[in-house]
Amino acid sequence: MTIEQMIALGLLILALTLFIWGKLRHDIVALIVMIGTGLSGLVPPDALVEGFGHPAVITVAAVLVVSRALKNAGTVDIIARYIGPFTKTSFSQMAVLTGVCALASAFMNNVGALAVLLPVALASAEERGRPPALLLMPLAFGSILGGMMTLIGTPPNIIISSFRAEAMGAPYTMFDFSYVGAPVALVGLFFITLIGWRLIPKERKGGVFGDALFHIDDYVVEARVREKSKLIGKRMVHLESMTGEEISATGKVGPDGQIETPDPWRTINHNDILILRADPKDLEPWIDELGLELITDRSKSAIQSEKERGEALHLSEAIVSPDSMLLGRSAASIERRSGYQLSLIALARKSEPVRRRLHNVRFQAGDVLLLQQRGEQQLDLIQEMGLLPLPERGLSLGQPRKALTAVLIFAGCIALSMLGILPIAVAFITAIVAYLLLDILNLRELYSYIDWPVIVLLGGMIPLGTALEASGTTALLAGSLLELTGNLPAWCIIALLMVVTMFLSDLMNNAATALIMAPLAIAIAGGMGVNPDPLLMSVAIGASCAFLTPIGHQSNTLVMAPGGYRFGDYWRLGLPLEVLIVAVAVPLLMVFWPL
Repeated sequence: MTIEQMIALGLLILALTLFIWGKLRHDIVALIVMIGTGLSGLVPPDALVEGFGHPAVITVAAVLVVSRALKNAGTVDIIARYIGPFTKTSFSQMAVLTGVCALASAFMNNVGALAVLLPVALASAEERGRPPALLLMPLAFGSILGGMMTLIGTPPNIIISSFRAEAMGAPYTMFDFSYVGAPVALVGLFFITLIGWRLIPKERKGGVFGDALFHIDDYVVEARVREKSKLIGKRMVHLESMTGEEISATGKVGPDGQIETPDPWRTINHNDILILRADPKDLEPWIDELGLELITDRSKSAIQSEKERGEALHLSEAIVSPDSMLLGRSAASIERRSGYQLSLIALARKSEPVRRRLHNVRFQAGDVLLLQQRGEQQLDLIQEMGLLPLPERGLSLGQPRKALTAVLIFAGCIALSMLGILPIAVAFITAIVAYLLLDILNLRELYSYIDWPVIVLLGGMIPLGTALEASGTTALLAGSLLELTGNLPAWCIIALLMVVTMFLSDLMNNAATALIMAPLAIAIAGGMGVNPDPLLMSVAIGASCAFLTPIGHQSNTLVMAPGGYRFGDYWRLGLPLEVLIVAVAVPLLMVFWPL
């Protein structure tokens, strides 16, 4: 092993370690690795940023924008409007919602498809009297399965296609992934609908829904004791009895601003700040009845002046999506970005208890926010910040004419790509220009629709792939793997490659997994002297199958809080699903993509 190979392998191990560790954002890890390839001399300085102009990166960015245009036009919303009558039974509810989500995910960003159908699923669960936990994980898995059916369904497919173009001179076409991806998705959906949902832990089936969408214990709110409050002079223990146990005090803010565990026999005084747990529907009547004041980042005088002017103050719930601009930010950012139209009142988080003051909490994907809205409902503001309004606040449905126009333009760009008239990236850029001219997209907001962390991740990791290839490290790893597998038949190597890719995808970003595994698949095919297509396709399927953890895919993260799931719940349904996918996909790969 040469010095260059040792450095390249070290950078690969560093990247994998940081991805799995999860304390740094994926795009930051990619930038660290990119800098490492430059400082080590593995990649020339002028070539370090070439990854950002890579066809795969441009295509992913264009697909994200087109996906948002379809969402803005209300394409999926209109479909969602008409599926209600077909969800009367438990089976039809599961099959229709999961199937529609999978189909939508094949042609638009899978997280975007899930985001549109999530409120529909919650409302349907409430109407049918079923816990959301039984529906949301299957819905998330359906969005992932749908993404593997087409070239644009998920970023790993686009990445795999770009590596094929470099290795074989031509990329995959739009529906090349459908030969194996569609049957695999169909089998996966049948399994989830008929059997898989029963594997969700029974204790999650008692989750609440509707107005009480999340457990009362999960909502945290801060309230100050006003001058004439009925609580002054009372003991902390009396609060629950006074409210019929609808509100409980779980803490008090001390003089140093830190949360203290309350003494149940401590006397409540004027200006005390109490940490309360309650359902949002119980907040307003009891806050007024007890003489408390909800604490937000908006000043007390501002709220009071709004009340004096007769301006309405509404409450609404919203989920922080995985691509929200609020990720890692505090409550104050909601105030600023909404022009002081929205304020954080309470927060629900399933992954861990909230132990900090609300204004100090940094938002995570899947957090549920209770927001105070000034004046009329602010659905546009909520959605612009990457928040998903919950169903009791309604959905913003598109106009049928715009939706039809958006679909026709989309179909046109697909046709141009399939006929070989335009490369896929150029075809989608053409669609974006058409959407702008027809006012389906807003130029001012265009760049906010791109998931920049994903773009930085891809652009930053491509130099590592270049370094591994140029130093011979990829060939070295492929040769070592072939030596270990000995005389195993080709289908075993394909299955092993798929399983390894699945494992990595469950622990780190699926796009990063594809960037690492695709060159390895090509090198293994070269060592075996076979067609690289079945190995590349096995990586594509494996990278799309992140079903074991909530961190493996953004769709899994998105449903964690509203479904009431725990970290260990995902593998119960995900593990048998992954085993089934390997069993179905490997024979199909041997048939449709022969060696």
